[in-house]
Amino acid sequence: MKTIVHLSDLHFGRVDAALLDPLVQSVHEARPDVVVVSGDVTQRARTEQFRAAAAFLARLPSPRVVVPGNHDVPLYNVIGRFLRPLAGFRRYIEADARPRHVDPELAVLGVNTARSLVVKNGRINAEQVADLRASLAALAPEVVRVVVTHHPFDVSPGADDHDVVGRAAMAMAAFAECGVDVLLAGHLHVSHRADSGERHALAGYGALVISAGTATSTRKRGESNSFNVLRVSKARVEVQRYEWQAAEHRFAGLAREVFQRRGGGWESIYKY
Repeated sequence: MKTIVHLSDLHFGRVDAALLDPLVQSVHEARPDVVVVSGDVTQRARTEQFRAAAAFLARLPSPRVVVPGNHDVPLYNVIGRFLRPLAGFRRYIEADARPRHVDPELAVLGVNTARSLVVKNGRINAEQVADLRASLAALAPEVVRVVVTHHPFDVSPGADDHDVVGRAAMAMAAFAECGVDVLLAGHLHVSHRADSGERHALAGYGALVISAGTATSTRKRGESNSFNVLRVSKARVEVQRYEWQAAEHRFAGLAREVFQRRGGGWESIYKY
């Protein structure tokens, strides 16, 4: 099985600095094959925030797949927001807003869902889906297919459905054709795991949708700072949430759930 460390919503400019060194240590201890960061690496897309985020990311294992979030687009710099929305992200974090990691067993494909015209919500478009389709079509059948966005394809029960990424249904239909296995996202600072078929009814298909909480931000929204460690194969995915333990000054592996492929979708077979 391949190991993915999934971080999200770092929000440099509003981080709890006490978490940074323990987080770096925990990520290295997980010995990931790839580190994923699903957006919002900064709080307000300012140069000093991108520099701080870049310095932190450089301390993590590579390869890394990092996508932008809505907070990585300037909010108050109107000219920059509309003419160069990802200039800071591209300069300091990742030159390609569609980062990729592909090896003989695992493909992790990043997509930018942040948009200049909206402050909070995000969207995936037909051009991006066509690009994903082409990349996925080139993969061998045994390769685990993972798509990373900032905005999620599913949200927890009771959450606002408007937080689901725009044009999700269009993208999910393509993912079903291409056999996407796992969808990773963030945005809401709340951990969530589910089969996509619970929201997107597509006959004989379900992707495992996984959202991470915020790893380092002080804006925790009722959940401790956390990140996910995934161990993935075509037939089985193990997800464990690592939560910050302030008294022990470390991240500890707590909630763990095991999913198995059943009938084209994913069934939770073990949870504690």
